[in-house]
Amino acid sequence: MEIIKFDTLGLDPKILRAITEMGFEEPSPIQAKAIPEVMAGHDVIGQAQTGTGKTAAFGIPLLQKIDPKNRKLQAIILCPTRELAIQVADEIRRLSKFMHGIKILPVYGGQDIGKQIRSLKGGVQLVIGTPGRVMDHLRRRTLRFDNLHTIVLDEADEMLNMGFREDIETILKDAPEERQTVLFSATMPKPIMDITKNYQKDAVLVRVVKKELTVKNIDQYYYEVKQKNKEEVLSRLLDMYNPKLSLVFCNTKKRVDELTEALKGRGYFAEGLHGDMKQSQRDRVMKGFRSGKTEILIATDVAARGIDVDDVEAVFNYDVPQDDEFYVHRIGRTGRAGRVGKAFTFVVGREVYKLKDIQRYCKTKIYAQPIPSLNDITAIRLEKVLDEIDHIIKNEDLNRMTRIIEQKLNEEDYTAMDIAAAFLKQALGENEQNNDRGHMEDFGDTGAEAGMVRLFINIGKKQKVRPGDILGAVAGESGIPGKLVGTIDMYDKYTFVEVPRENAADVLRAMKNTKIKGKTINVEPANGR
Repeated sequence: MEIIKFDTLGLDPKILRAITEMGFEEPSPIQAKAIPEVMAGHDVIGQAQTGTGKTAAFGIPLLQKIDPKNRKLQAIILCPTRELAIQVADEIRRLSKFMHGIKILPVYGGQDIGKQIRSLKGGVQLVIGTPGRVMDHLRRRTLRFDNLHTIVLDEADEMLNMGFREDIETILKDAPEERQTVLFSATMPKPIMDITKNYQKDAVLVRVVKKELTVKNIDQYYYEVKQKNKEEVLSRLLDMYNPKLSLVFCNTKKRVDELTEALKGRGYFAEGLHGDMKQSQRDRVMKGFRSGKTEILIATDVAARGIDVDDVEAVFNYDVPQDDEFYVHRIGRTGRAGRVGKAFTFVVGREVYKLKDIQRYCKTKIYAQPIPSLNDITAIRLEKVLDEIDHIIKNEDLNRMTRIIEQKLNEEDYTAMDIAAAFLKQALGENEQNNDRGHMEDFGDTGAEAGMVRLFINIGKKQKVRPGDILGAVAGESGIPGKLVGTIDMYDKYTFVEVPRENAADVLRAMKNTKIKGKTINVEPANGR
């Protein structure tokens, strides 16, 4: 299928700018098919479920058609529920972010009608409402259809199931004869066909039928995180599960670039992949990933199209995908060839509701997980190494190795348990020592009070820094509560701050690339007083 770009659809540059800022790289299948038809002025029947990007499929051409200079009502979108009306209004507002003079108003039952009437009197070009409340305004003459050119019925089958058929027909009868009618519905029962026959002219059918979606043998988890802590949580999960190959998905190209740099800075073998890269660059990155030279590939949905690598052990949704179907495409890249894969999604604030939609859509369960501490990382890595050992004992011939160990035991004065423990420490590698340091690192005497570690920061009063800035940076970056931070001593060019011993390694890691007042700082354990 030929890939269509938004900038080939003849859209207003202001809309294109908003689309880019929202992180959409190219139209979803329903958008690619519906936008040109709606823009051409045809009546359209769109068959598509929720989560296919259908709001933008009718929202973009609607904005293109509305005249911001005319303050009268020009278009109306009918939705089955107040939640959907609010959601649609939000998305169309985001699409119209750079267009001036366009007023959008959701109207629904349960909200004070007086408030709605005042807003309507102020002049609104686009109303998004539930059929009952729209009827109410029509009866009160607070909504007038004299300038109306477009009606959209969103989730029409749902509206009929909820008993709105009469209201919908009344609204359609009241609307001007010369109008455009766009209808979206997941299913096409007879009552919907009746409406299209009676109230649409030569409607064009646009359909995107979803493929049967399976997300078998993938363990799916989500973490509630703050936007600024995502990078640290991702690093911990990478250390903990130590996947051979992992895919990290971001919603925008900018985020891909930033995260790639950040992970490289932390010493991971990571590369980015997105639509702005030259083909030769993309080929180089993919070759590195296939050969295992690159262990972490960070990509946008569009760039990831061609990724077909069997050994991906983990997929990270660094950003929650904008389309439910993308979630399935993303995580479906792990758990191949009979192996069990892992999928991790980072959720910020209200995105947890989006995740509920995804679970319903995929008929799958995504389990909440606590953010791993440095201790958890060691425990999981231990388990992984012991599983591998278990597999070797059951499936490999170890006779030759046993003889070597026996010979060593006869020569030296230690036990088989000593050798096993030493091998385990070696297998956990340097990472294990780092992680242990996180909890019990011996910082020696830093001149702090008991149970605390004193840190040195190379910034002070001369740089116009206040104790509050230091406290904010330490607590904000490391995620430890501000009340745990101890004494802060400020001098002209440097500062000492005390933190609890068990948090010290976390704070040092988190503060590695931090800026305070725009200046990159260096933090290290202080010398004894």
